[in-house]
Amino acid sequence: MTTLTEKSAAERYFRYALYLGFFTVFYNLLEGLVSIYFGVSDETITLFGFGVDSFIEVMSGIGIVAMILRIRQNPDMPRSTFEKTALRITGTAFYLLALGLALTALVNIFTAHKPSTTLPGVIISLVSIASMWALVSGKRLVGRALNSAPILADANCTMICIYMSVVLLASSLIYQLTGFGWIDSLGAIGLIYFSYSEGKESFEKAAGMECECDHECETDQPAEI
Repeated sequence: MTTLTEKSAAERYFRYALYLGFFTVFYNLLEGLVSIYFGVSDETITLFGFGVDSFIEVMSGIGIVAMILRIRQNPDMPRSTFEKTALRITGTAFYLLALGLALTALVNIFTAHKPSTTLPGVIISLVSIASMWALVSGKRLVGRALNSAPILADANCTMICIYMSVVLLASSLIYQLTGFGWIDSLGAIGLIYFSYSEGKESFEKAAGMECECDHECETDQPAEI
C-alpha cells in the first residue's frame, strides 16, 4: 500500500522530471537554432548536423513532458500506458539520430567540404557538454527514483548528445590545427551503432511493457520498467 509520504516523494520527483523535460526542450531548441545558423553561415556541415540532432533531442524531451503531464492528470490510470508511448517516441528519436549521423558523415566524406571556421563549433560544444552532463545526472536520478524506463531512456538520449558534443569539439579543434576537414565523420560513424542500439532497446522495452499489461505474450526475461 502506497503511503502519503511515498506519494509526496513521487510527486516531487515527477515535478523535478517535468522541469528537466522543459529545460531539455527549450535548451535544445535554442542550441539547434544557433548551431544551424552558424552551420549555414560558416558552411560547417558538422555543426549544421549537430543542430538538426538537437531538434531530435527536443522530440524525446516533448515525449517525456507529455507522459508526465498525462500521469499527473490521470493518476489512477496505469503508468505503463503512457510510458509505452514515451518509450516509442524516444526510440524513434534514436533512429532518426542514427540516420542524421549517417547522412552527415556521408556528405562530409564524399564532398570533402571544408568550413570557413570552426570556432563556433568549439564554443557551442563546450557549453553543450556542461549543460547536457548536468541534465543526464538529473534525469538518471529521477528515473531511478520513479523506476521509469522512459526517463532513463531519455537520459541515454541526452548522453548521445554529450558524445556528439565531444565529437564536434574534437573535430573542430583538429580541423583548426591540421585542416583535416572530415575527421568528424569518423567519430560520427562510431555513434551510429550506439544510437541504433538505444532506439531498438526503447522499442523492446515498450513491447515488454505491453505484454506485461495485456498478459497476452511471453518473454524470456522480465520487462524493465
